[in-house]
Amino acid sequence: MPTKLVIGLDGAGSGNRALEHGKQLARLIGDCEILVVYVIEWSPFTFQTAEENAQRHKRREEEISIANSRVIEPAVEQLSSEGFSATGKVRHGDVAETLNAIAVENGADQIVVGRSSESGFTSRIFGSSTSNLVMHASMPVTVVG
Repeated sequence: MPTKLVIGLDGAGSGNRALEHGKQLARLIGDCEILVVYVIEWSPFTFQTAEENAQRHKRREEEISIANSRVIEPAVEQLSSEGFSATGKVRHGDVAETLNAIAVENGADQIVVGRSSESGFTSRIFGSSTSNLVMHASMPVTVVG
């Protein structure tokens, strides 16, 4: 049974570093499947009219399509062209909770993410998605600087 890695992408440099590290791990492991994931931060806790909810749903679908075409599909194509077994997924939700849930659903052995670039007051009060994932994940998490 192959080892499964979930690599969290953010569409920026830290996600690219996580992807590169994930490839290194996969090479070392050998029999490995890679699932690249992009989570669009999304809170279900807003009060809106039915019309606003319809627009919100449409916007969600557009965001998923954009994330797939700009982040996930290029990553999967790159991995596949380099000989890796790779698939991708985009979801809305809390980044840490959603990454962990996807990893659990897919029987992942490890999650690889980039260190958060968030800093300052917001990070000190709420923490970063990366630190929340490390504290609450159901499996090992590798954080790439």
